Amino acid sequence: ELTNWSIFINKKIFRSVGLDPEKDYPKTWEEMADISEKLVLRDGEIITRRGFDFRYPYYLVSFLPMVQQLGGDLISADGKKAIVNEQAWIKALNFMKEWGPHGRNLGSPTYVNARKIFDKDNNDIAMCLSGFYQEGRLKEDNPEFYDSGEWMVAPFPVFKDAVQNLGCAYYGHYLMVNASIPKAKQKIAWKFIKYMLDHSLEYLTEVNLIQPRKDLVESDLFKNLPYTKVFMDDMARSKPVFLHENGYQFEQYIKQAIEAVMLSNEKSEVALADLRRNIQEVLDEE
Repeated sequence: ELTNWSIFINKKIFRSVGLDPEKDYPKTWEEMADISEKLVLRDGEIITRRGFDFRYPYYLVSFLPMVQQLGGDLISADGKKAIVNEQAWIKALNFMKEWGPHGRNLGSPTYVNARKIFDKDNNDIAMCLSGFYQEGRLKEDNPEFYDSGEWMVAPFPVFKDAVQNLGCAYYGHYLMVNASIPKAKQKIAWKFIKYMLDHSLEYLTEVNLIQPRKDLVESDLFKNLPYTKVFMDDMARSKPVFLHENGYQFEQYIKQAIEAVMLSNEKSEVALADLRRNIQEVLDEE
């Protein structure tokens, strides 16, 4: 399976505030914040309807590309230096800081994952970040909403002053065979994998998972499914997700930095210094 994320939009909520979802959907992150400001509803400081919110645990998939749009990166090309282009990181962290409760109060890691509630169509989330598989879940969870045509998918936004036009990172799931098992069992395992990969259309139509097969993505069936072009166009301008033997630990450090600026109102420069130190310590131990 190969997966990337784009922006799912509830058209009804857009129209409820006078926006045309087909024309007014956010193309930049700055527009995302401004449009979310128009869409958000609050009870005091508590948000009851978000315009959009992020996939907070998965920072290597969705936040790092935002930094890369601005010319930054997590580590240097030679793998020895943590944090490339400090100003890119500070701008991205400042954006998250402004997004949170100490800024414009548009969302927060403390709220329910936007993707989980989007399908319910309960007027509590206008936009979420998710993959093509979300369409299958939507059809299963809320067929009335799915069939209504009151939802759409738009490309991953880009900062106004981006130096790279990048979408959300794409990632894969793999079928693997243990090389240490007996050869006869390996052969059977590979036969099973071939069988699974020979049913890419079933994967697509039954559970909305995309196998990375040329014959699949070039088929009329694939092209005629809702918004596959948006996902494929986003993937074409994207990088694979950052992979590193300590990638999970790095993602936890990014989580700490983002939650520090969003929830504790820490300065982005301080959070970035901590992030750099934590990652550099790991790199220096290798």
